[in-house]
Amino acid sequence: MKNTRRSFLKKTAQGTALMAAGGILPGFSAKSYASILGANERIRVGMMGVNARGLALAQNYAKQPDCEVVSVSDVDTRASEKCIAKVNDIQKKQPANIPDFRKALEQKDMDALIIAAPDHWHAPAAILAAKAGKHVYLEKPCSHNPHEGELLVAAQKKYKSVIQMGNQRRSWPNVIKGIRELKDGAIGRVYFGKGWYTNNRQSIGRGKETAVPEWLNYELWQGPAPRKAFRDNLIHYNWHWFWNWGTGEALNNGTHMIDLLRWGMGVDYPIRVSSAGGRYRYEDDWETPDTQVINLEFDNNSSMAWEGRSCNGKPLEGNTVGVVFYGEKGSLMIDGNAYTIYDLDNKVVKDVKNDMKIDARNLTNPAEALDALHFQNFFSAIRSGAPLNSDILSGHQSTLLCQLGNIALRTQSTLHTDPSNGRIKNNAAAQKLWKRTYQPGWEPTV
Repeated sequence: MKNTRRSFLKKTAQGTALMAAGGILPGFSAKSYASILGANERIRVGMMGVNARGLALAQNYAKQPDCEVVSVSDVDTRASEKCIAKVNDIQKKQPANIPDFRKALEQKDMDALIIAAPDHWHAPAAILAAKAGKHVYLEKPCSHNPHEGELLVAAQKKYKSVIQMGNQRRSWPNVIKGIRELKDGAIGRVYFGKGWYTNNRQSIGRGKETAVPEWLNYELWQGPAPRKAFRDNLIHYNWHWFWNWGTGEALNNGTHMIDLLRWGMGVDYPIRVSSAGGRYRYEDDWETPDTQVINLEFDNNSSMAWEGRSCNGKPLEGNTVGVVFYGEKGSLMIDGNAYTIYDLDNKVVKDVKNDMKIDARNLTNPAEALDALHFQNFFSAIRSGAPLNSDILSGHQSTLLCQLGNIALRTQSTLHTDPSNGRIKNNAAAQKLWKRTYQPGWEPTV
């Protein structure tokens, strides 16, 4: 069934291309031809994790004319019910409510799993989906730790699934143009890049151990992570700031900017990584840094830095989030779906404006229309084998740079790494953080 379904999708992709080129069969109108393909032409997706970002993704996928959301899986019954209602309003067809995504993977009519669960579930869920013969759209970061990233890359190679990471800027038109300008030498050789993210997040306070709410399957929510008592300041968003489940601001938002820097500068793995920062603003349960600078050096005589300020939102270069590339002949700044090129005297050489609305401070859906372009690239890869704008190896490489920054910070050391694979050299304390401890029986395997 799996192979038949995949073959069918590729054939319908060819049919769609033929129709677009005007090659409609004799005696058939465009409307009647479309009705033959009908719903069978659509990519059928299941959603995993739909409380916040996942809810925005579910609605966006449901709006795609060549997609159908067939199932919704969430450990929060309230979130599932809300998502199902909103998706039903959009596509006029109600997706199945399957709380455990592992059961949803048994659906024969599901082509792909869309994962927007917490970070500790990202790679394990994607690997299970690949094993089940499903394609995967995986929100960043693609893994909780470097070991999982390597497992994920291995799983893609073994099971041949299409796995795309949700670093959506890879599909934004003006970002693509800006990166192309870099590659074409607009500012000469690029030797330094800087990215940043700023916000005014409030304290999460001191949580209290309390009974698990009746609407929450906390056992499944924890999944691969070692068990910890439920606290009233953890779910839904604050898990980002606890190492057991989250990865901090560096991977929550830094992944996007580090990915742009790595893409534009044409580098993969570093030779040296250092980081400074901490939980400076408040005294509360927040474990990860609220203020952090990560520095990465590469073997082509270049380096990059990322600055994160979770609790002081003053912009850099007039933007709350962005990147600047510095080269021999000038600099290039990317802000949302816009970019500006400057000469060495800081005069504007070229200014390409953002023509679509983006709200960088929106935690769940900052750029809906632009993100849809990333979805369509994912669909094209499923249907016809088109190249992914963000394949999982690339996603792992960008995620790994942020993870190495966190490891350097947590061990208070400068990491020396292998430029062929990013592995840490000669640092036992840091190497212990390459992999996490798992709840027995929940370890991901390829």
